[in-house]
Amino acid sequence: MTGVAIFARAPVPGACKTRLIPALGADAAARLHESLVRHALTAAAASAVGNVRLWCAPDAGHPFFAQCAGAHGVALAAQPEGDLGAKMLAAFEAADGPLLLMGADCPSITPRHLRDCADALGEVDAVFLPAEDGGYGLVGARRPHPALFRNIDWGSDRVMAQTRAALRSTQLTWREPAVVWDLDWPADLARLARERPALAPAGFQLPNAASAD
Repeated sequence: MTGVAIFARAPVPGACKTRLIPALGADAAARLHESLVRHALTAAAASAVGNVRLWCAPDAGHPFFAQCAGAHGVALAAQPEGDLGAKMLAAFEAADGPLLLMGADCPSITPRHLRDCADALGEVDAVFLPAEDGGYGLVGARRPHPALFRNIDWGSDRVMAQTRAALRSTQLTWREPAVVWDLDWPADLARLARERPALAPAGFQLPNAASAD
């Protein structure tokens, strides 16, 4: 079995999906974040690759996380201190076998993606779903590999390129079964409305629909 770890922040208005606040407002951005987390949990459960753990920030105390645990039957853990790389490495170190780790910002990740990634770990050391913006939406590995999470410019468009360099330098084998897209900026909301309309914020309209006569 391959475990699934999902990283998520508490849906506190003004403290999550901050890049979307200019377009949606703080409250609506937080509600969208809740929907994205639930969507990720649903995809992980539907994949049936293994047990799911929700890694919570700043801790697991927000009532939303308890609701997720009850509704989806997932375990909760608090994200440790440190940068994103340190947090992800800690999740792999806490796993008792192969692990897939993803955030909640890639509504394009499907159960099929997760199954394909889990299958890949039967043949290679690591697996990734690169994102169109130069990062990645999912990382998987059979065991912890510290080199993959150090000296990476997290949040930049160099993340996947730097990670590939680390993979080559450590002579790890890997696969990239698919490229995904994530939801970071107001411009991404139109794509969300087209491709995942059930997740689009209430009242959101595509730009061309909003301006049509």
